[in-house]
Order: sequence, then structure tokens, then C-alpha cells
Amino acid sequence: MRKSKIFVGSSHPELGKLVCERLGVQEGKCTLQKFANGETSVSMGESVRDEDVYIVQSGSSRINDDIMELMIMIAACRGGSANKITAVVPYFPYSKQSKMKKHRGAITARMIANLLTMSGADHVITMDLHAAQMQGFFTKPVDNLHAGPTLARWIRHNVPDWRDAVVVSKNPGGTKRVTALADALKIDFAMIHTDRRRRNVFPISRASPTILEEEEDQEEDHMSMSEIRSARVVQGHVVDDDYEAPIEESTEGSHSELDPMQSSIYSIASQTDLALGGTIDAVESDDEDNFEQMDAERMITLVGDVKDRTAIIVDDMIDRPGSFIAAAEHCRKNCGAKSVYVIATHGVFGDDTLEEMEKSRCIDWIVVTNTFPIPSARRNSHNKLIVIDISPILAECMRRNHYGESISALFDHYMTL
Repeated sequence: MRKSKIFVGSSHPELGKLVCERLGVQEGKCTLQKFANGETSVSMGESVRDEDVYIVQSGSSRINDDIMELMIMIAACRGGSANKITAVVPYFPYSKQSKMKKHRGAITARMIANLLTMSGADHVITMDLHAAQMQGFFTKPVDNLHAGPTLARWIRHNVPDWRDAVVVSKNPGGTKRVTALADALKIDFAMIHTDRRRRNVFPISRASPTILEEEEDQEEDHMSMSEIRSARVVQGHVVDDDYEAPIEESTEGSHSELDPMQSSIYSIASQTDLALGGTIDAVESDDEDNFEQMDAERMITLVGDVKDRTAIIVDDMIDRPGSFIAAAEHCRKNCGAKSVYVIATHGVFGDDTLEEMEKSRCIDWIVVTNTFPIPSARRNSHNKLIVIDISPILAECMRRNHYGESISALFDHYMTL
């Protein structure tokens, strides 16, 4: 890669080093430090005049510092008369805030896109954006790479009986991602839906004699009752049908203390957000893995058949454990899956997410890529965690971008491996 320089930020130096090794180039010299008051200081250690500059800076647990450092590095290269500046951001910060979820909220992902553009970035390379339409936030070209081919290759080489496995989406929003992976592997897929509105009405989660008789009469029906299984979820865990949920005590000023007329007026007032252009899913979105903060009891439903098969639960990131643990428990306890793999591109693992998933008996393996930095000590202390190196795709994309070659052909190549 002649007439090019690659600089690596402080968020994920391990990934930047792997990318440089793949390309056979030396990492550019730069000094990254902080002043006593917390301000970030960047000094480029070599000339970038008329060079194509690539800055590798992924999101990490210090997300705000990483963003500021990236923008300062871009501005420093722009001030140094770089020919073209490409920001390589495998895990794009604030990607979950890509739509208006509450009134008077902010579409933060669009703001980050504007900041990168105004800093001087000419091109952005990222991987598995939380919402693909985020590419429309940028006024500069964006290459949104996909980890699907790499994950599919790992599944083919490491999952026993993968041809009989089922790819499972833990919420309706991830169905497109799951079907793409299932098509690549040419295997079946299933979907999990968590109903957060209908409460205290739960279909039978295990086959009763009546249902068994109906199934015998409808053996030729593809959508038999065994392919749609529902169960109760209480505080993030699947429970038996006879489990008695604790009764919540009414507090002063609650709806139960209002007379019918007042209650009716309160109910109408609570829906005014819809008249203002909001959506009923603004807060109770399947996108939000807020199991611990939601109501105590909900219903989880699996549409598909995983009985005596391996269930591969796929999502773009793992940041909180609630929905993954509930989905795994439902697949194992109620639907008869013989093993469960949880696979995602970005292993964010906020707070004690990794520890909670490690303790779950229903999760056999947790597989992520190295787009998000995970300390080596933490990786080595968890037996279920597997980290896949994604640097070959990033390096090849950067090489193709530098020489003006097609990026889509890159995935055609990986799909054949």
C-alpha cells in the first residue's frame, strides 16, 4: 500500500496491530496523551502530506474519550494536508441510538456521523451497524462490512452437526440478520418474540394430552403446535406454568386508587404521545434488552422447531444478558434444544454480562469477534467465551479501498470458503 499511512488509536491497539500485520505495513507514529484536566492531546509523529491515511479506532468502554480522540486524529491529519482520510471504526459508537425513542430525545448516531464528517473524514469503514440505514446519516461514503461470512465459516468448522442446527433470532428486529446467516449455511431458522403487553395470559408451554391428540391428527401440517412454543418469563428467567409471581403492592397515587372516571382520564392522557407522532414501541422495544427493568412477567414465544437440534442465537451485539439468557432457557427447557450457541459480532459485555451468561447452564458457548476490545485476563477467565479474529476482512477492505477495487467481491470470496 504505497502512499498510505495507518494510525491506530488507543481504544483497541491489539486489533490495529493485527490489521497492520495483515497488510505488511508499519503502524504510523503518533503520540496520544491526556492533560491533567482530562483533555486529549494528539501529535502525529510523521508526515501525512498527500498520503491516504487510515485511522483504526473502535469503540470501547471509554466510548466518549475514543470518539474525541478519533476526531482529533482526523483533524490533525487534515491539518497535515493528507490526501484522503478514512476512519476505520469496527464498532460504531452510539449505534443503538439511531432513531427517536422518546419525545425530546436525540438521534445520537446521526450526531456522531456529523462530527466525523465535520472533523474531516472522507470515508468511513465500519462493521455490522446496529441499523443498516445509519449509512444515510453520512454525507461521505460508508462501507458497512458484514461479519456473517466469517461467523458462517466458524460455524461450519466448529459446530457439530451444524447442517441440522437452527439459527434463532432473539427478537423480531434481528430476523433479517438471522435469515441471511441461515441462507449462507443453507439451514433452518426460527424467531423468538417477547410479548410485553399481554400479561397473565400464557399459552401452554408444554404439550398436554389434548394438544398431543390434535398433533396426531395434524401430522402433515408444517406449523404444528410443537413449532410454536410459549412460556413465562419472570425477571429475566423462564419459569414453570405453575409458578406464582409475587403480587406487586399498590403505592400511593397508583392507578388502582383512582375511581373509574379518573382512571379512564389517566389512561387517555397516557396515550397522548401517540397523537404527537410517537409509537407504542418507543419504550417497550425489542431492541432494548431491559429485562431487569421491565415488568416482572412477560411471555416468550418461539416460532420454529429446535427439538433435539443445536440452537444458534445470533445478534449484532451482546451488551446485556437478559434476553440472551431467557432465549437460551426457553430453547433448552421448553423447546428441547440439545445445545445453545450465542453468537454476535460485537462483544460489548457491559457490567457483569459475561459473568451472568457464563453462569447460565443453558448457554454452551459464547462466540464474538474482536471488534470490541476484551481484556486478555477477562477472555482467559471464561471457558465459554470464544473470540474470532476479524482483522483479515478489515485489512482486505482497506487494501481494496486504497486500490479502488470492489468491496462486494470481498464477501463473495469469503462466502466460498
